[in-house]
Amino acid sequence: MSHTQSSSVKDSSDTNNSVHHYDVVINGGGMVGAAVAVGLGQLGLSVAVIEARRPQAFDVEQPLDVRVSAISVASAQLLSRLGVMDELLTYRHVPYTGLETWEMEGCMTQFTAEQVSEPLLGYFFENRLIQLCLWQQIDALKNVTLLCPAKVTKFTRVTASNDNGHAIEVLLDDGTILGASLLVGADGAHSQVRQWAGIGITGWDYAQSAMLINIETQTPQQSVTWQQFTPQGPRSLLPLPGNHASLVWYDSAAKIKQLMQLSDLQLAEQIKTHFPKRLDPNFSVQAKGSFGLTRRHAQQYYQENLVILGDAAHTINPLAGQGVNIGFKDVDVLITQIASAIGNGEVWWDDAVLKRYQDARYLDNQLMMSAMDMFYAGFSNDLLPLKLLRNGALKLANLDSPLKQKVLRYALGLN
Repeated sequence: MSHTQSSSVKDSSDTNNSVHHYDVVINGGGMVGAAVAVGLGQLGLSVAVIEARRPQAFDVEQPLDVRVSAISVASAQLLSRLGVMDELLTYRHVPYTGLETWEMEGCMTQFTAEQVSEPLLGYFFENRLIQLCLWQQIDALKNVTLLCPAKVTKFTRVTASNDNGHAIEVLLDDGTILGASLLVGADGAHSQVRQWAGIGITGWDYAQSAMLINIETQTPQQSVTWQQFTPQGPRSLLPLPGNHASLVWYDSAAKIKQLMQLSDLQLAEQIKTHFPKRLDPNFSVQAKGSFGLTRRHAQQYYQENLVILGDAAHTINPLAGQGVNIGFKDVDVLITQIASAIGNGEVWWDDAVLKRYQDARYLDNQLMMSAMDMFYAGFSNDLLPLKLLRNGALKLANLDSPLKQKVLRYALGLN
């Protein structure tokens, strides 16, 4: 059977009340939503992407954004397959080859790219630049339409126009109506799609917030990212281009709120007091932001004609920078399952296909979330026996072993 049911792809400026039919409508055009749009567009499906805000265009003179992501080797491979990695590498970024974590001096675990026979562990990019490159790729695809600025006011289940089961209609704030065989929720932690579908979530708020601080240092660009555990929460450094770095300060929500109110000079003094001595003391604070830490996991990833992924399906403790990487894994598996269904002449939006996506991702995401929670809980207290135990574990983890390689390969998405 034909894999497309769209009669035509209408221009997004046409706002009369006829229904514009697409194969796929994606709510959310951030990094994950845009990646899905490119991947499904490359399969020949007609796709509409709904997004409220256009990412700001890039200019080399712009200050670095505070929202940066560690892109794993597997995520970089996905972005290559989507045709955006070459362009992305012409923008600001830092390849990193080492990761170090410790609590007490002498009990450090070091991971290096060499240990898994890779040239690097990944890259640090500003989130907006990843989104921008994906949007440029969308612009090059004739069968993918960006509707921006636009917001959804209503979702409705309907009988499909070709009598082939059901479809979903999406009413936008300007009166435009979109029809789709598959609605994709890539609309973040407070997903409209997930809430409309009545998909429950399990989870909790960690009693912590994270503060992101961009600094300018006298140390040239580094290739190692590091993290020290303290009873209040980790202190991390992510290398940024040139003489810049991003510091991540985890602490109680009250402490982070107080730090956010300090001037840049006052904040710099607090950083010097609370961060490890390996941080270059000659730095200035350039920008800051903060967010609360929550764990959320949807009870299922799909319903009839509907699928969720990325933060709409799960939010994870950002401890090891896995958030966007597990979102990109979702994208990769969803595209693969739909491509396989099309190749086998199946109805590609059928529950059986969406279930295969869920089966491939649910337990893997659960495992990564639980590993981060164990790590977080294990290091978030000051009990002496536990402190000795975990530092012994860090020392043990630093021995080059098949287990260490396995953990690193898993974290890089290479399994």
